[in-house]
Order: sequence, then C-alpha cells, then structure tokens
Amino acid sequence: MSAADEDLPRRNPKIPEDTVFYSIYHDEISSSAPLPTAAAALHSLLLRFQSLLTPLLSNYIWQHEPFLLSTAASSSACRLCGSPPMPHLHGKTRFGDNLEDEWFIVFLLFEISRSFPSLSIRVWDSDGEFLLIEAAFSLPRWLNPDSSPNRVFIRAGDLHIVPKSIFLSTPSLAFSLEALRNPDIDTKASNSVQSVLKKRISGYPEKARTNMHRVVVIVPLQVAQVLKHEPCLISLAVEGFYDRDVDSMKYASRMEKFLRTEKAEQEIEMVRVSVEMSRAMFAQLVQQRFQAPKCYPMPGREEGQVAYKEAELGMKIACGFEMMYQERKRDGKEGKGSTWEAYRESLERSGYFDGMLPGSKEYQRNMDNALEYYRSSALFSRTRDIMTAPVKRIDEILSSVCSIHDFNDMHLLPSDDDSWLYNGEDELNSALLERQIEMEAYELKHSKNNTPGQQVTGCSSQANDFNLKDVAESMQAFVRKVSSFEGAEVPHDWSKEVKLDAELFLKEMESVLGPAPQEGNSIDADLEELNSSSDMDFEDSEEDSDIGEGTPYDDTEDTFMQSYSDALNQELSSTILKKSFIRAPRQPNMEDEGTSYSGKHTDEDLTPVDVDMNLVQSFLDSFASQKGLPGPASNLLGLMGLEVPADEKKI
Repeated sequence: MSAADEDLPRRNPKIPEDTVFYSIYHDEISSSAPLPTAAAALHSLLLRFQSLLTPLLSNYIWQHEPFLLSTAASSSACRLCGSPPMPHLHGKTRFGDNLEDEWFIVFLLFEISRSFPSLSIRVWDSDGEFLLIEAAFSLPRWLNPDSSPNRVFIRAGDLHIVPKSIFLSTPSLAFSLEALRNPDIDTKASNSVQSVLKKRISGYPEKARTNMHRVVVIVPLQVAQVLKHEPCLISLAVEGFYDRDVDSMKYASRMEKFLRTEKAEQEIEMVRVSVEMSRAMFAQLVQQRFQAPKCYPMPGREEGQVAYKEAELGMKIACGFEMMYQERKRDGKEGKGSTWEAYRESLERSGYFDGMLPGSKEYQRNMDNALEYYRSSALFSRTRDIMTAPVKRIDEILSSVCSIHDFNDMHLLPSDDDSWLYNGEDELNSALLERQIEMEAYELKHSKNNTPGQQVTGCSSQANDFNLKDVAESMQAFVRKVSSFEGAEVPHDWSKEVKLDAELFLKEMESVLGPAPQEGNSIDADLEELNSSSDMDFEDSEEDSDIGEGTPYDDTEDTFMQSYSDALNQELSSTILKKSFIRAPRQPNMEDEGTSYSGKHTDEDLTPVDVDMNLVQSFLDSFASQKGLPGPASNLLGLMGLEVPADEKKI
C-alpha cells in the first residue's frame, strides 16, 4: 500500500452514512513539533474559532449532531478522519434527513478559511467529495472519484484543487498540503467551480434561520419544563419518535417519566408552549400516523381542529422524549451501545467465539467476560457519559420545582405557515430546470471544444470496440434458463466481454421474435406473418407451392388474410404510425406482392420497413435517452459486457 493510499479517508462502518466529516490543518503547526506543543497550539486555535462561530450558531437547532471541532495530536493515524500522524482539528456531524445542516457546515468552513488564510480544510461525506458533485458540470475532465482523493481543499475562502500536472497519481496528504502552501503553484479552482459553490452557500446564515419552523403545541408540564431550559433537546425527542421500534414503544405506552404525578388521583397538567425545530423535524412528526397511548390525555376532535392538532403534535413530542430518555438510561446502565457492538464484532472477527454455539454456556461465559472487560475500559466510561448526558440533564431540570403557573403568562408566537410542506412542486421544478440548464451548457461547451475530425475519430474508435457478436445467444440463454423460486438469474458468462455480429444478432432475434420480412415485403406481409397460426416459416416459392396444393381451406384462408391485411393497411395509412418507422431504400424494380391494396398505392407509404434498422435504432435511442444515467438499456448492455459508443447516432 502506498503512502497516498494510507492517507485516504476511511469511513467507520459504525458511523451512519448521513454524516459529514471535516478536518483542518494549520500551516504553522508542524508535524515535527512536540505533541504537547502542537496540542496547545490547536487548543488556542480552537478558542479563536469559537469566538468567530458563536454568533453564527446561536439558537440553531441541529437535526442530530452539532458542528463540533476537537483537537487531534498523536503519533498514530487519526481514527476519525483517516489523517496521517499530523496535528489537526477534526469533527463529524450526522445531518440525517436535513441536508441543510451539511451545507451550513460548508458555509462555516468557508467562513473559517476566510478569516484564517493559513488553514487548509477538507470536507467530505459518505458520497465522497460532495463539493465536486455539486460542481460536476464545471470540473476538468481528468477529475473523478478515483483521482480526487487528497486534492480538494478549502483555503482562504476559495476551493482549491491540487492539479494533475503536479501529481499524476494520488498524492499523499503531506505533499498536497505542501503544494497548497507553495505560492508558485496555482491550486485555485476555476471561476465556474467557485461560482457554483458560492451560489450554493449564498444566503447563509440567514438561510439557516429560514430553515427553522416554529409551532405551538400542548405538552405535559415536565416536557414543557425541559424545552424551556434546553430547547435543543427537541432534536433527540424527534429522533426518538421517528426511529422508534417495538421495544421503545413499550416505554411510550407507560410514560413513566413525563406523565408522572405525585398522587395517583392528581390530574395531569398540560401546558401550551411554542417549540422551534427544523423543517425536517416538523415533517417527520407531522407525516407519521401515531396512536396516542391509553394513558395519554388527548382532547376530543369536537374541541376544534386547531386544538386537536396542537395536542397531537405535542403528544408525539412527549412520546419521543419518553422513548429517548428510557433508551439512553438503559444503554448507559447496560453499556450495550454502538461502541459495545463494535467491540463485540471485533471479537468475533478475531476468533474469540470460534467453535461456540450462540446461547451455549461456553459462549455465554465468554460473552460475560468480554462485557466485564468492556465495562472496565475507558471507552465504556466515555460512551456512558455521552449516552447518559441528556438523561442527567433532564433529571436535573425536573428535580427543580416547577408549576403550571410559570407558563400562564408567557407570550406565545403564532405557529409558522406550513404550506411549504405541501406546496414544494414549484421549488422542485425550479431546481430540476436549473440542473437541466447546467447539463445543456456542459454538453454545448464540450461539443464546441471537439473538432469534427476529432468527433469522427473518437466515435469510430468506440464503434470498433462496440462489436455485437453473441448477444442474441446470451439473451436466449437468459430467457431459456430454468430459474429457481428465488427469481431469474443472469448467466455466468454475461460478465465476460462479448463481441456481437449484427447479422448474427438479427438472425438469433428472428428465432425468438419470428422471421424478419424478406426484401420486397411490406407491412401487410408482417401482419400476415404475425396472424398466422403456424410457427413455421413459409415462403412463396415453387418448392413449397405443392404443400397442401388444391386444398379449399387454404384458398379460403389466403383470401381472408389478404382481405384482412388490405383492410388493416388502409386503416393504418391514415395514421402517423407509418412515419415512426425507418424504411429501406426503394428499389427501381421492386414489386409489391402479397396484397391487392398494394397495387393501388405504389408510393413511399409501402416502402418496406427496415426491421433490422428499427430494432437497432430503438435500442440505441433507449440508451441515449438515459443521458448517461442508469437505465434498462445500459444495465442490459453492462450485464453483457458491452459499452455503447457515446455518440451512437453518428455510427
């Protein structure tokens, strides 16, 4: 493995896919500096960041996790971001269904780099370099997912891409950072790339505020008290409700924490409060149907639609708090969170449970020993503190004296308009139109850059590679294969390269679809063939004329089919169907045989349909309509090992 490969970010499989990662490197904090010195310098830098970001982050509700930076100065590779042993700041944020969280973080990183020009910042997610994905139509052609690692950085308020002219292969992180610091090397991305990204993050931080939604709800007094002191906990409550399962629903059915009263006969106190959350959270609550627990006091629908909606939404929030609280409390005691699962899986991979039957005494004994060791580790202590931090904070809040009268005099802002939840079609169409314009501009730009000679050369080279032999045999093997109850299976030899001859392809297709018409036949001959009750191929030749000759039934059938074909052709001649086919060039000595109707019309309407060309053209049109995206034509060709030329209409 090369040094560059070792520097590539590796996502921890235990980290959710909807997570964005970021790492920050300072020019003046060297890898050769002593670790205590580097750690102190990073901590000082982190404090300066906080003074810059605090005004931007005040009162912002994150979907799952906040934007959080921590120091990393050690002699080993970073387990979070995959960086080699060099001092840096790093962090990760799970954004879930709220993509605005991710782009808000991008805005914050650009702001940091603008205020601190000596920083080089990386940001990526489970999709890879998502900044490049956003600016895909403006990137140089050499830049792709294979060539982009350790090349993309945010620096001095702009996006920088380490050029291929400096490093032909994937550079190491240290070499890329050195190139960014070198004033003689131009790493700044093109203006078109800069404009796309800056347009995407324009409007922040105001845009982050508009992504919030305020709504009035009716909740139990305990929930209102928690939201009053820690409004950010609404994100954990919504997550607990949205990700509920059968086990957590048991907690919601009892509501032991947030519907508890000192006396059994005491009435449950309900409070009307205003709650702020992200639009994604509001949608997750509203769009899910949920039956209130029997112990939960719900008003009747006769009290009004507005009051019922406020109570229903508050009930979902209260149940979310209950499920979140009880689950975290349980995981904190048992120590069986995500870190325990990762530790247990590592033991299984190392062979700790080899030869043991799950559930057996020996297996359970080893499991108990592993769990005891895990609970004595520092990792368990950190995990327990993180899991139980919201639980401890809620207990602390609810331990204080609180009365319903504390909320009576509060002025409640009205609920925000939620029409955005139902009327997003215009915004979606606008975004699609914008992407379509970008795609068309990209195609136009590259079509102008290529000379006609270059186009023909490239097209012909691809055409030479597009050899069509054996495709029909592969298709027939797929159709004829007797599959199991699990479904159809692709033949194993489809993964190999396939060369296909066009003539053989059409002959094999004839064996499946029926024989193609010979030269000189017209559409009526095709119809006559398709309506025949025989699967055999009859030709109008003297050798076959003696078969069944003189049989009155044959004469009657021929007369009927001829009349039927004439009538059908006459009906179709008045439609646009005839214009949808590619026709063969008309021969000077061609005679239209087989129908009486053809004798009355000798114009181009009865020029024979070129079935071969129509078949190939339809297949290529289907591939072209995909515009480079996945689809049935490309999937079928890929299974057969074929690659269609990019400009198939010119071939």
